Amino acid sequence: MKISNVNVYDIENAIKASGYPMETEICDNGIGDNDIIRATKLANANSGGHNQFLSGILVSFDLTFSNKAWVELERYRFITFVSSQSTMHRIAQFDLSKSYNQYVDNRIINIMQELKDKYNKTHDKEDYLRLLYSNPSGFELTARLTTNYRCLRNVYEQRKKHRLPEWIDFCKWIETLPYAKELLVN
Repeated sequence: MKISNVNVYDIENAIKASGYPMETEICDNGIGDNDIIRATKLANANSGGHNQFLSGILVSFDLTFSNKAWVELERYRFITFVSSQSTMHRIAQFDLSKSYNQYVDNRIINIMQELKDKYNKTHDKEDYLRLLYSNPSGFELTARLTTNYRCLRNVYEQRKKHRLPEWIDFCKWIETLPYAKELLVN
């Protein structure tokens, strides 16, 4: 798992907006300690949608994950794929010796290389499908994603003790985001 090109947007505006339900006048004077205290309490409230303001803290990043982890990540409705590498378009061009995580057996990598070489020689549709469908779950692809703190908080709660090491690493990354202790990791 690898994360790069991280950008976090509108964190101060969202923290300030967390107080709007109790305001009669909106002041544009930045955030203070009371805003952080309020936002922390709301982010950690058990029910009632009090953490809705977290949806206004936007996060964009590049993520390299295995096919197995991608299938699980796609269950999160508020993580949007901006663009990603494609096995459909490029499986026959990837350097397979660098494309699999450490859990893929070398014998399987060798078989995949044989299938790739055969397809690149024949360009036969059946050879392409054998290559594509034989690709193991440990194949890694990179995508550009956008999401928000509310979704990342949910991911963290559900995946921090997951069996896949990629999810553990992803949750450790969440812990490094601005105001993560107050807003994300409870």
